[in-house]
Amino acid sequence: MMRRRMALALGALAAAATMTVAVPGSAYAAEGVLIVNGNEYEDPSGCYAVDRFPSSVTNHTDAIAEVHSGPGCTGQVEWLVYPGETYHTETAQSVFVL
Repeated sequence: MMRRRMALALGALAAAATMTVAVPGSAYAAEGVLIVNGNEYEDPSGCYAVDRFPSSVTNHTDAIAEVHSGPGCTGQVEWLVYPGETYHTETAQSVFVL
C-alpha cells in the first residue's frame, strides 16, 4: 500500500513538472517607443523595415535595437542602438527589437 502511494505521489510530481516545462512563457515586447524615420512603434517587438535613406533609428525602449544591413532583419548587424540613443545610417534596411 505504501509503495502505491509513493508511486502515485511521484507520478503526480512528474506530471506537474512536465506541465510546468511544456507551457510556453508569455510573449515579450520592449516597453517604450521605437522611432524609425519618424514612424513611432509603441512597445515594439520584431522586425521593422527602413524605408528611405538617409535613415534614423531612435530607441526610447527598455531593449536594444539591432540595425541590420539586409531586409527582413537579415544580413549583418550594422549597429546596436541602446535605450536613449539615436543612430543615423545610409545603408541599413531593417531594425529588430526583441
